[in-house]
Amino acid sequence: MSRRLLTFALMAAVLAAAAPVAAQTSPAAVAKGYKAQRNAFGQPDLSGVWSNATITRLERDPKYGERLVLTPDEAKTIEGASDQRNARLRANTDTSIKKVDDLPECQSGATGPACGYNAFWTDPGTRLIRIGGEARTSILTAPANGRLPGGPAAGAGAARARGQLGGNFDNPENRALGERCIVGFGGTSGPPMMPVLYNNHYEIHQTGDAVVIVVEMVHDARIVHLGGTHPPAGVRSWMGDSIGRWDGDTLVVETTNLRREEGLRGPEDNMKVIERFTRVSPQQILYQFEVVDPAAFSAPVKGEEAFNFTKDKLYEYACHEGNYAMTGILAGARQAEKEGKAVEGNRGQIKEEGGN
Repeated sequence: MSRRLLTFALMAAVLAAAAPVAAQTSPAAVAKGYKAQRNAFGQPDLSGVWSNATITRLERDPKYGERLVLTPDEAKTIEGASDQRNARLRANTDTSIKKVDDLPECQSGATGPACGYNAFWTDPGTRLIRIGGEARTSILTAPANGRLPGGPAAGAGAARARGQLGGNFDNPENRALGERCIVGFGGTSGPPMMPVLYNNHYEIHQTGDAVVIVVEMVHDARIVHLGGTHPPAGVRSWMGDSIGRWDGDTLVVETTNLRREEGLRGPEDNMKVIERFTRVSPQQILYQFEVVDPAAFSAPVKGEEAFNFTKDKLYEYACHEGNYAMTGILAGARQAEKEGKAVEGNRGQIKEEGGN
C-alpha cells in the first residue's frame, strides 16, 4: 500500500460561543518546565502526526478496583507478556495445521476462521498508556472503577457492536459502519477517538478558524470549527458537529449532532462529547474526553489517552479496493436461505430451519 501526503480544504467558522469545560489537565501530566510552542496563529502547536496505539484497554480489569495507576513491576509484567505474545503471533504458521478451525489465535484474540488478520497486518501497539510517567490500568478514568456504567439502554446497547443496527445479514445498511467504509472501525474516528487493531495515526492541522484531525483509518477528516453554534438537533452528520475554543494551552471541543449509529454503547440520539487536547511535552498530547449520554449511561463517562508523536506518515487507506467481503457476506446469507437455513446473530451462525 503506497503512502501519500493528504491535502484538503479547511472550512472557516464565525468566532462566537464557547464550549463547556471538562475536567482540568493534571499538572503532573505536563512535563516539568514545558511550555507548548505557538504556531503562526498564536495557538499552542498541536500539528503533526500522532499515534494513540496502546495495549491499555478501554475498561479496567475488575481486579484493580478503583486503582488507575499500575506499579512499575505490574507494567513491566504486562508489557513483557505482550511482547512474548507478539513474538508468538509473528512466527510462521504451523504447516501441520490442515483445518481452518485449528488455526491458533491471531492479534485480535480470535481463533480459527474468525481470525481475519495475522500479526503481520496489525499494529495495535506494544506499550501501556503512560501519562505523567505513570502506566494506566484503563483508558476510562470515571466512573472510579473504570467500567462503563449501566443505564436505560445498557442492556440492548451492550449487545450491539458500535455502529451496528440489527446485526443481521439482510442488506448492507445493517452491517457495521466500518465494514461499509463510512467511518473507521471501533470508534477510531470518534468522538471519542479510540485505539484499535491497526491504523492508529492522526494528523492534526491548524488554521486561525479551524482544526482538522485526519484519521488514518478510512481517511476520515474531523473538522473542528473554532467558535460558532451547533446546527438544529435534526441536522446530524458522521462524527457529529464539533465546535472548539482555546482554554489557555488546551483545545476544548464540544461535539453534538452525532448520528445515532455512532453511540459509544449502541445507537443513541443525544450523546454529547467534550474533548480536551493539551500538548504536555514535545512528544505527547494528553487527550481527555467526557461522554454525556443519559439514555445509555447512568453517569458521565470520562477517559484519558496519550497521543504520542511519530515521524511516520499516514497510509493511504483504500478501504474496499479489491475487497469482496461484503458481497460474500450477503451472497452467503442468500445462498443459506435458498438451502432452507437461517442466518442468525452477528457472527453468521447458520442452522437448519426448525433446528435447535
